[in-house]
Amino acid sequence: MAPTPTIQFSRIPPVGDGSPVKTEAIAGHVTGARKGQRIVLFARSGVWWVQPAAEHPFTEIQSDSTWANRTHPGAAYAALLVDSSYHAPSTTNVLPERGGAVLAVSVAEAESSPSAPKNLSFDGYQWEVLTTASNHGGSTNFYEASNAFVDRSGFLHLRIAKHGQQWTSAQVKLIRSLGYGSYRLVVRDVSRLEPAAVLSVYSWDDMGPPREMDIEVSQWGEIAGKNAQFVVQPYVVPANSIRFTAPPGKLTYSLEWQPGSAAFRTLRESASLSQVLRVAQHIFTSGVPSAGNENIHISLFVFDNRHNPLRRETEVVIEKFEFLP
Repeated sequence: MAPTPTIQFSRIPPVGDGSPVKTEAIAGHVTGARKGQRIVLFARSGVWWVQPAAEHPFTEIQSDSTWANRTHPGAAYAALLVDSSYHAPSTTNVLPERGGAVLAVSVAEAESSPSAPKNLSFDGYQWEVLTTASNHGGSTNFYEASNAFVDRSGFLHLRIAKHGQQWTSAQVKLIRSLGYGSYRLVVRDVSRLEPAAVLSVYSWDDMGPPREMDIEVSQWGEIAGKNAQFVVQPYVVPANSIRFTAPPGKLTYSLEWQPGSAAFRTLRESASLSQVLRVAQHIFTSGVPSAGNENIHISLFVFDNRHNPLRRETEVVIEKFEFLP
């Protein structure tokens, strides 16, 4: 007689209040599962909500019997092992018991308090490592704290990594709002980023108008074409976006922001280090936001493109961040 299947959690998110945008990693393993069976996750916030979304209710079981996905926060989490005949409701007041299409049920209470935000120090500034899911850039991304770190040389590393069947991205936010002045970043070679990968350095104000300006390296899923741009949002205004080609090698990206003016520039040192070559430059004088409570974000994320999806893990190294008022 076959043993009764069981489900165990190996990673449980902290308690949360059911945010529609924030998600956390959840994982575990199952024993006694058979081919074609899957996991269905729920989070309790008033009622039980299927996770991560009603249109994506199933979590695949890997060949080593582990499973992993994302879930919106709740007071408790549940995992069901089900067969192909199970139809997951978007919400339910009471979880189903084992029987019929439900082969196993496991419930875990959330941690009593959320984990403290992770901060890191890079080039003399404090940065918050963000883990809240977002759709900045037009695609929903899930962020892992472990994908952002500073090495022994003081360089910032950002990674796109695989967590189960889900890509996870990296994003840090400067804790201080610096306002007008000169921003400068030195970035190692990003000319070979996959078309679906995006490196974005941008300003964002959580307190008022977005005040968004961007330096972005990406082909946005297209194989051919230029791979970088300067943007003053909204990008749908033709004059607000300047595309250019970021060549191989270490590059310096800068923004000189003054009232009514945003001057972007990209430079590359020559192989002999004897001269600096100008790659791209543009000054925006229309639609430039005024200073407010904006913070600089640095993000490496995935642009969802079905025709040319991301195929491998990616890492970007930023050697320097500098600000001069």
